[in-house]
Amino acid sequence: MPRPRADALRNRERIVTAAREMFVESGAQVPLDEIARRAGVGNATLYRNFPERDDLVREVVVSLMARITERAQEAAERESDPFAALRRFTHAAADERIGALCPMLDGDFDKHHPDLDAERTRLEEAVEGLVERARAAGRLRADVGVGDLMVAVSQLTRPLPGTGCLNMDRFVHRHLQVFLDGLEAPARSELPGSAATLEDLRSQSCSGS
Repeated sequence: MPRPRADALRNRERIVTAAREMFVESGAQVPLDEIARRAGVGNATLYRNFPERDDLVREVVVSLMARITERAQEAAERESDPFAALRRFTHAAADERIGALCPMLDGDFDKHHPDLDAERTRLEEAVEGLVERARAAGRLRADVGVGDLMVAVSQLTRPLPGTGCLNMDRFVHRHLQVFLDGLEAPARSELPGSAATLEDLRSQSCSGS
């Protein structure tokens, strides 16, 4: 098949970027014509790239996962202290509004699409690497897992659809820092239950129900 033209690829990326921003601000049911307007493209261009809403939602989820994976890789490269790398990633993931991913995952799109599976694997490996290095260095308490980290970041950054969360950043990063202080070894208390794994998260609904 012929490769898409550069301007076609740019339009597709503009649509995905606009959709990601608007899904965070207003939820995944935002009108598609509003997404096209923000992206600066015509409705026909949007539908040519994404014939169904679920196609666009899946692409946004893949894009968001890729961005969060990049934040994890950057943290590992820039910080020599494993816990500092974990801290950098956690705040960077919050800036990407990782909590917006959960409502989108309740959509009807194919949850096992090859693109989604591949990006999910990259993300999980990157975050597990950060957690394992911090634990091996004795900097992360032993009774927490990757799932504990991802649940906290997701809950603290979950948007309130329709509000835009315009003034939430100062609370998000403040509360994340309190949470991170609780992750650092030595532990100051004994946690109830067992450490949450990524498998635990996959078996639960993102909505928390």
